[in-house]
Amino acid sequence: MLAAARATFAERGFDGATIRSIAAVAGVDPALVHHYFGTKDALFLAAVEAPVDPEELLPEVLAGGTAELGANVVRLFLRVWDGPTQAAGLAIFRSAVRNEWSARLLREFLVSRVMRRVVATLDVPPAEREARGALVASQLAGLVMARYVLRIEPLATASVDALVAAVGPTLQRYLTGEVALDGAGPGS
Repeated sequence: MLAAARATFAERGFDGATIRSIAAVAGVDPALVHHYFGTKDALFLAAVEAPVDPEELLPEVLAGGTAELGANVVRLFLRVWDGPTQAAGLAIFRSAVRNEWSARLLREFLVSRVMRRVVATLDVPPAEREARGALVASQLAGLVMARYVLRIEPLATASVDALVAAVGPTLQRYLTGEVALDGAGPGS
């Protein structure tokens, strides 16, 4: 079932995949998928081997309101990456760099399960949300690469507070400031 879920999510994305379509690929009854995984969300997290469930963490990011969103995203991101889930996160990230199928699953996880929820809180036209989310994801992916994979100093050993102060304003601008990216508002 997990192999069928991975293939279906990679091919159709989170929104396009259904429990019924995944069950069909796996050759099982949809009730069996529901029995083992409960919801499509839980199946997706198992399929991508997500080290954390964003649903449990996003309220903390969103609690500070729009004015603190950039800093809150960086703070939570670093807490997750510096914690016990780091090895699993690095395995997923490294796999995505080497394998298009894994990259599609990671993109789907970041877009559908994380960034979509964050940018939905913004008072911007829906057409801008995708671009803003992509900019934030690019910054966070770069931070993973520099801090955890390449271990570039001083990023690799910088404190969380120092990185929140350095990176948070950039994310805040991506989220609430003016951005010039096709489909992202002024200047596009």
